Amino acid sequence: MEWHDEGLIIGIRKHGETSVILEAMTAEHGRHLGLVRGGRSRRMRPVLQPGNQASLTWRARLDEHLGLYAVELTEPRAGRLMASAAALHGLNHIAALLRLLAERDPHPRLYEAASRIADYLGDEKLGPALLARFELAVLAEFGFGLDLSRCAATGATEDLVYVSPKTGRAVSRRAGAPYHDRLLRLPGFLRAAAVAATPPRSDLGDGFELTGYFLARDVFAPRGLALPAARRAYLAEIAKRDELAAR
Repeated sequence: MEWHDEGLIIGIRKHGETSVILEAMTAEHGRHLGLVRGGRSRRMRPVLQPGNQASLTWRARLDEHLGLYAVELTEPRAGRLMASAAALHGLNHIAALLRLLAERDPHPRLYEAASRIADYLGDEKLGPALLARFELAVLAEFGFGLDLSRCAATGATEDLVYVSPKTGRAVSRRAGAPYHDRLLRLPGFLRAAAVAATPPRSDLGDGFELTGYFLARDVFAPRGLALPAARRAYLAEIAKRDELAAR
């Protein structure tokens, strides 16, 4: 058995005295593990760092075997990510979300999104908004996508500012006014087609509260899990960064 693919490295762990088991989110083969012989060598350690992009060749006698990876670095991001605590926590959070996926089950859209966001995790303006939108994409991939296109009560497509915590559907300002204290806030950047500017800090907070609510209820709780510690650490870092910028 042999295949070639592109992958985002999301984890490594030691194996024996000189090797490592590499975990990568790949374009066509999903989240896939493999053994890298000599992966702890001085030459390979900088290559096999989470956040790096690599060209991967996987070989095994049988498909169900762990198999061997041959790795060629294509995008060295790890150094940039290590320069920012927020970026590292964000990467660990992305990895935790991807580990919810069944191993070897292809999810090309999540691979593309994770690889794209990895380039911006250290960007104070774009990183947080992109990560919140990645959480929305994860919800959709698991079958819990939010319907933010029109008001659940009136069908209106304008002035959508709330989301029903029961149905995950958008609600307009007018329709939601009598129940505003029971609805989740919908920030505009989660509805926009692209992140063109830095959302206000309050909008980012509302965005992560919204995605966190549905991730906790629909994805993590059924598995007996809490939201990842890396997510809390990431949010704490960006809050700290905002406090310093406000001084």
